[in-house]
Amino acid sequence: MTNPLPAWSALQTHYEQIRDEKLRDWFAPANDPAPTRAERFTFAGAGLGADFSKNRITDATLKLLVQLAREAGVEARRDAMFKGEVVNPTEGRAALHTALRATEADAPFHAQIAAERAKMAKFADAVRSGAWTGYTGKRIRHVVNIGIGGSDLGPKMVVHALQHLELPEITSHFVSNVDGADLWRTIENIDPEETLAIIVSKTFTTLETMTNALSMRDWFVKHGCPQGELAKHFVGVSANPAEVVKFGIAKENVFEMWDWVGGRYSLWSAVGLSIMIAIGPQQFDELLAGAHDMDKHFREAPLEKNLPVLLGMIGIWYRNFFGSQSYLVAPYSEALHFLPSYLQQLEMESNGKSARLDGKFVDYATSAITWGEPGTNGQHAFFQMLHQGTTIVPIDFIAVLTPEHPLADHHPKLLANCFAQSEAMMLGRTEEEAKKIAGPDKPELVPHIMFPGNRPTTTLLVDALTARSLGALIALYEHKVLVQASVWDINPFDQWGVELGKILGKVVEADLNAASADVKPHDSSTAALIARARAALKR
Repeated sequence: MTNPLPAWSALQTHYEQIRDEKLRDWFAPANDPAPTRAERFTFAGAGLGADFSKNRITDATLKLLVQLAREAGVEARRDAMFKGEVVNPTEGRAALHTALRATEADAPFHAQIAAERAKMAKFADAVRSGAWTGYTGKRIRHVVNIGIGGSDLGPKMVVHALQHLELPEITSHFVSNVDGADLWRTIENIDPEETLAIIVSKTFTTLETMTNALSMRDWFVKHGCPQGELAKHFVGVSANPAEVVKFGIAKENVFEMWDWVGGRYSLWSAVGLSIMIAIGPQQFDELLAGAHDMDKHFREAPLEKNLPVLLGMIGIWYRNFFGSQSYLVAPYSEALHFLPSYLQQLEMESNGKSARLDGKFVDYATSAITWGEPGTNGQHAFFQMLHQGTTIVPIDFIAVLTPEHPLADHHPKLLANCFAQSEAMMLGRTEEEAKKIAGPDKPELVPHIMFPGNRPTTTLLVDALTARSLGALIALYEHKVLVQASVWDINPFDQWGVELGKILGKVVEADLNAASADVKPHDSSTAALIARARAALKR
């Protein structure tokens, strides 16, 4: 893996020098004078704290990583994004998700954004108050968000995270998969007279979303809703209002999204209508405010103390120098259950690229595989591999210090597990320590209870899971993506990789439904799969 930047070469040399060093030794009292590692490598911004001290870094490492960020033009790419310049060159677009939460009157598209948000707030208040009713006059008690990718993952993650702020009279549901089981499991348990469907699609032609939307429309009609009353049960969010109206949604019930906001960055826009209905316009504004706090921190904090820069560059350190294939996000918060799946799209759809901005192919690794599960569940599933396996997986632990629920005696146990896991990952268990535990009668047990330790972790601290702190946390990872894309010299704002499967999917679908003579030629594997499926579908 090569990169022409001087800091990259310096980091490669530095890696060779410290790769066998032990975190345990760096934390030993004799090697950890004041200010301690914890003090030197703990930073704060936008209400969040980040302890990077249990990473395999030294002061020199961090200095070189920041130097690499500067040489790679992180600051210039950041500033260009905030100014609304074209930072998505393959599509000729800006990436102005930050404008959606900006408060400055001179921010790009400020008036347009404010007007759309006011329209959202008016509608959300009507639904929340019961003023908006279904065709029989019953208040709305179920909101079904139908979308996929960024039109589903972000809103679902936020609504689940802030469930403690949700209006109890309304239950939120999210349907994304074209598998009919996803929609069926939702609609069989709700009353159509009390249901509002939000159809979210930038083009309003997305296969999965429109299939589910059409089936839901049929469900309303089948259960007695007149065609002329469907407008009371459907609203649309799209950049293609003509298609929304064509579907049958009233023009006044169309909320606009824009092509200068990518789907995976869009929860701050009208795509977040389900969020606003769930938690209310005031709390939605708090969500935006938290993201704006992180935007300001990203723009103004020195790179040496800049959370998105440090988080991103430490990710570069493991991906490109240690060769780590993946990294784990472990939120010790059930409320953040869907954060890892949200980050999977944010990180891998953004930076899962192999072509540089100049069109040449990279010869170094780009996006790591992002995965995760809430603690403590993961401890009883895959943490065995993290502790004693042969693969080193960097971990982001996320701890919420104040619970959002009344079962207060659970929380010390949760936090204890989080902090103990990061300590255990760092310390490991030496052979001598294992011998003492095994005792003289069971020496054969020693290799099995040794832990290599030296497993790197970052701990992110959130005082309390509020709308504002959640907004800051999401924006932290958004900006981390830009930092890493800048170093890898790739475009994090397009997603051409999802197109080929969609195109071929339409061909295969047509073949599944066609007369046998009309089936198009495929490779032998795909042809055999289609043949088996055709036979099954005819039964």
